[in-house]
Amino acid sequence: MPLGPNPVFQAHPNARILIAGQAPGIRVHQSSIPFNDPSGDRLRDWMGVDRKIFYDPHKVAIVPMGFCYPGSADRGDLPPRPECAATWHKQLLEALPRIELTLVIGIYAQRYHLGSKRKGSLTETVKNWCDYWPRYAVLPHPSPRNNGWLKKNPWFGEKMLSELRLAVGRILGKRQQEYR
Repeated sequence: MPLGPNPVFQAHPNARILIAGQAPGIRVHQSSIPFNDPSGDRLRDWMGVDRKIFYDPHKVAIVPMGFCYPGSADRGDLPPRPECAATWHKQLLEALPRIELTLVIGIYAQRYHLGSKRKGSLTETVKNWCDYWPRYAVLPHPSPRNNGWLKKNPWFGEKMLSELRLAVGRILGKRQQEYR
């Protein structure tokens, strides 16, 4: 790892929503706060939550495929280091027994969480999001680098995101009532 190890994730056994991302970018590595960048701003908007809810580990777990910044390449960051998922994911996910919805972000998370059920490409998998719903919400990466993808696929914002916001609100609302 070019900048050394700095695992960035959040988890608590009471979390109801899991965000399964790719790997921290340079800004996240520097701040040690997951999705503390423009991708996180967009993701919070997609979910319909503010930073306070997003960063409450009792509500939202954030477990990327790679826990540390993998370095950069010509067209963005390198892929997540595979040893993170192989070493830590099974036991970490088992420690999150109350997850009701997993946001599967990007191709690496799709490969891990959906396995052979995913389609031939990220776009086809996201286009067929209903096949995985309501357990999984399959999403492209919310990075500004994907603005072109979002423009080419307006159906994503028109239907999928409204369902996602409703589900997140329902799950978090349900959890709020349990602790009153």
